[in-house]
Amino acid sequence: MTNSNFKIDLAPRVHRLPPYLFGRINNLLYQKRRSGQDLIDLGMGNPSDPPDPAVIMKLAEAAKDPTNHGYSKSNGILNLRRELTSKYLRKYGVRLDPETETIVCLGSKEGFSHMLLALIGAGDTAIIPAPYFPVHMFGVVLASGNVVALDVSNTDRYLSNIAYTCEHFYPRPKLLIINYPHNPSTVTVEPEFFVDVVRLAKKYGLMVISDFAYADVAYDGYVPPSFLSAPGAKDVGVEFTTMSKGYNMAGWRIGFCSGNAEMVKALATIKGYYDYGMFQAIQIAAIVALRDTEATVEKQSLIYQGRRNVLVEGLRRIGWQVSLPKAGMFAWAKIPEPWASRMNSIDFAMHLLEHGNVAVSPGGGFGPMGEGYLRMALVENEARLRQAVRQIGSCLERTSAPELVMT
Repeated sequence: MTNSNFKIDLAPRVHRLPPYLFGRINNLLYQKRRSGQDLIDLGMGNPSDPPDPAVIMKLAEAAKDPTNHGYSKSNGILNLRRELTSKYLRKYGVRLDPETETIVCLGSKEGFSHMLLALIGAGDTAIIPAPYFPVHMFGVVLASGNVVALDVSNTDRYLSNIAYTCEHFYPRPKLLIINYPHNPSTVTVEPEFFVDVVRLAKKYGLMVISDFAYADVAYDGYVPPSFLSAPGAKDVGVEFTTMSKGYNMAGWRIGFCSGNAEMVKALATIKGYYDYGMFQAIQIAAIVALRDTEATVEKQSLIYQGRRNVLVEGLRRIGWQVSLPKAGMFAWAKIPEPWASRMNSIDFAMHLLEHGNVAVSPGGGFGPMGEGYLRMALVENEARLRQAVRQIGSCLERTSAPELVMT
């Protein structure tokens, strides 16, 4: 029998978190799946293709070695860090010290969140991109910090807004979070952009975190630049990368933080109190992935490029406004009229799921700047994406937009 007089007193940081905006969609998705309906799920950027077979074989081999089953170092085994630094030198011309300038994380999201605990305290402010990937906003909130979200749609204006914010906010922002290729909007930048970021960081005393999650997924010859390739970048910041996307190893939870040695050390200090490191067999398999499977990563980008073309061209044919992304694994689609003026993005996403059996992410789930848009993940094959477009088109043809004002 429970004591009804006992009160659970949650920490204030929990109360600062809003209700989960995708909850309604996930509940309906679950109900439809339980009833046996065929759903096309474009909601989450969860890779549906397997890793390279050589990586899986190495994992199985390493898992059979009894010496790999104890606690591992929380900053990752040295050979894995060396392989990551070799990739940075080979691909971006960036030299990193594997001992002091890179660390292995349990996925980049874990590392990012713990880095914020090392950098941000009560009263500190971080500048984040808008629309925002939720952890960029709420990782700061959970670290007891404040957030200024700036529109990333125009890169020149974004840079000037960073300067304006630093000039006019008191106390001055402490941290700048950047994310290119951008999730969810798919905005990309050229290397010169990061030169300006470093200049602003040094002028205003900003630390920088670059979320480079989509480094390995790019199209039409575009190569996403690394923040660390800008002169002086290691003086002011770090960059997070992951093996979840290009290597199809999302469930393996392998990420990295590289760059400023003092910031990397601070993250290592926090991680030392929170975890005992990643299963060593996974790290050994990740070495093989980084060293031997670049051709597979490039092939995966071509697969995503084909899916991008099918989805974007299909949506354009039925009258949607969708830009052609140069990188990442999403399309960022503007909700068409009259639906856009009569429904918010969450209600519209619910409508597509309920009446069209297609799941998407509503732009409003990425903050106010995302309202009026949908994010669609390129995780289904081309045939299924064509089917998704047909179902969306049929859904909107046979149903009408409600006569109500967007709330």
